[in-house]
Amino acid sequence: MTTPQHAVVLGASWAGMLAAHVLARHARSVTIVERDVLPDRPAQRRGLPQARHVHVLWSGGARIVEELLPGAIDRVLAAGARRVAFHEDVVTLMSHGWQHRFPARQYVIMGGRPLLDWAVREQVLASDRIRLRERAEAVSLTGDARRVAGVEVRSVGDGAREVLDADLVVDATGRGSGLRRWLSGLGVPPLEEDVVDAGIAYSTREFVAPPGATSGFPAVNVAADHRVRVPGRFGVVFPQEGGRWMVTLSCTRGGGLPTREEDFLPYARSLRDPLVADLIAPAEPITPVFVSHIGANRRLYPERLDRWPDGLLVLGDSLAAFNPIHGHGMSAAARAAAVLDRRLAADGLGPGGAHAAQREISEAVDDPWIMAASKDLEYVNCRNRSTDPRLNDTSGVTRQFMDLIAAKSMCSRAVSDVVTDVISMSSPQAELGSSDFLALMQRDEAVPELTGPPLSREELAIVNLRPRSAALR
Repeated sequence: MTTPQHAVVLGASWAGMLAAHVLARHARSVTIVERDVLPDRPAQRRGLPQARHVHVLWSGGARIVEELLPGAIDRVLAAGARRVAFHEDVVTLMSHGWQHRFPARQYVIMGGRPLLDWAVREQVLASDRIRLRERAEAVSLTGDARRVAGVEVRSVGDGAREVLDADLVVDATGRGSGLRRWLSGLGVPPLEEDVVDAGIAYSTREFVAPPGATSGFPAVNVAADHRVRVPGRFGVVFPQEGGRWMVTLSCTRGGGLPTREEDFLPYARSLRDPLVADLIAPAEPITPVFVSHIGANRRLYPERLDRWPDGLLVLGDSLAAFNPIHGHGMSAAARAAAVLDRRLAADGLGPGGAHAAQREISEAVDDPWIMAASKDLEYVNCRNRSTDPRLNDTSGVTRQFMDLIAAKSMCSRAVSDVVTDVISMSSPQAELGSSDFLALMQRDEAVPELTGPPLSREELAIVNLRPRSAALR
């Protein structure tokens, strides 16, 4: 088999849908197996509880989605999501101080996760090559350690089991994937796993935004300062479709996350700056508080096995799941889908081809993995169970270097541009270690540090806040 005739994708979330779309460009037929019943509109669903928290799609991932699915991003924007220029349309308190709102270099798409999923799902499922099997879940893989031949699925309703034969099975079931159990059943050696767990937890509530705020007021991000060596506390106010603000408060292990409505505003006031609290204090809440404790960075290494079964690929959160606060999960899934598309277009997946494709998919998630895991390691009480030497620097040199970059980027437009290119997954992380960037760090002149949030009088008027004169733009 070089080009699969029939492929099965396990999981119908963002990663699964992108993978199914790519496969339908090459395979004769694709079956998507999904435990949930998918809504026919942008709506929450049981199998994606993290969708109640803020999500962003970085420009690096958005460009891939637009290339694979022309018009998808325009549909999201037409439905009310916002393209937020970075840093021009964002007010950010970084670990080292307030970020200057330099002219835009990259952007993020801000909108509800149900809307983002729906826009992609509707377009993908329009293909007559794709069949959706809802209320079904994978039980095991069929075949052996040399080749996967299909998947056994079970009906959630009546428990009936059925084997779906396939030339290629793609696991995109997410953090709850049964991959390691399924591989054990085939006699495949255990996969190595790294976990970096800062104990991140999230508490989210939606509010009615003031008139004009979702389009005329910047997104707000107040981060913790890891240098003070106490549990980190964070808060964001992100515009959403429908004239809403989504407000997510978060903390690292020991930070005392608010889980009750009466504790939400006081927690916001406990952040390093009162801006988040000042914004939401007069706003009308329209949802209860939703809490999630799923935030560890976890990565499997199928590419390290001497042999990998033909006919099997793993991507999305099944392969590498990131702390959602960094916003890289959807872009990483898009990168993996682009790899799969290139592999199928070039030489298909002949003998050994799945292993080669899996190595390339794993390479595509390496940058977001290192960015998320290394950042979380900065916080106290972070549990590091990784073998990656880049995440086990006991000398502290890496952290000192990243602190230097953070301090310079908030006041240097040129340095900020390069850092933003990397964070947005538009440039490789290796760029931060290049000789050109190191020279830029030395020569570029920084502007004075800000003493408060850089908001204009016009922006403050939209949210009825008084100016902090020293920080006016």
